[in-house]
Amino acid sequence: MLIVAHEVTTSGSDRGQLVKMANQARLAIGGEEITVVADRGYYGGEQLLEWANTGIITYVPKPLTSSGIKRGYFINQDFIYDAQNDVYICLAGQTLTKGAHRSDRRSDINVYRHLSACSNCPLKPRCTTEKLRRIRRWEQEDVLDDIELRLEAKPDAMRIRRSTVEHPFGTLKAWMGYTHFLTRTREKLAAEMSLHVLAYNFKRVLNIIGIAPLMAALKA
Repeated sequence: MLIVAHEVTTSGSDRGQLVKMANQARLAIGGEEITVVADRGYYGGEQLLEWANTGIITYVPKPLTSSGIKRGYFINQDFIYDAQNDVYICLAGQTLTKGAHRSDRRSDINVYRHLSACSNCPLKPRCTTEKLRRIRRWEQEDVLDDIELRLEAKPDAMRIRRSTVEHPFGTLKAWMGYTHFLTRTREKLAAEMSLHVLAYNFKRVLNIIGIAPLMAALKA
């Protein structure tokens, strides 16, 4: 539970922060390969793709942002992707094949659908209000699929995250009185945060190795 990297940001979103902080952490510990576990707020396809061959192993669950969940509709994760045949299998057992292709400045998307099965499907009321159910798949989605499989193989990953990451945050907030920073401007906030992290790490080291060994190490 030692903090090895931190940064103050003015961004209101966690997305876009993970690559930078993971690289800082890897540099701080001097490791070629590290494992990164983060919550859904940090999920970003472009970031995870960037890490695919960099020695950073990621455990980040996919956000469940579809409005269909609250309305009781099937979501994309309910459909099974057959990578060998490049098709999706729906809950009614029908095959959705690749159709339209869309490309914009950020990504390339393929659209999968079945041209005739949806009209008479008994599951359609829970699937879509449109004529056809369409599944959109990013061309680099296989990288995200690998992360999902990795999470399934390590179901305690998010529990480990909660028991390690949330502890420092809770402790620092308790010291600060659960209120706010005392300074203003990003530079001053960064300095104040650094002092909090230094104090936290110092107390953690005292708890881990004790005062006498720490003093001996400092003298050496």
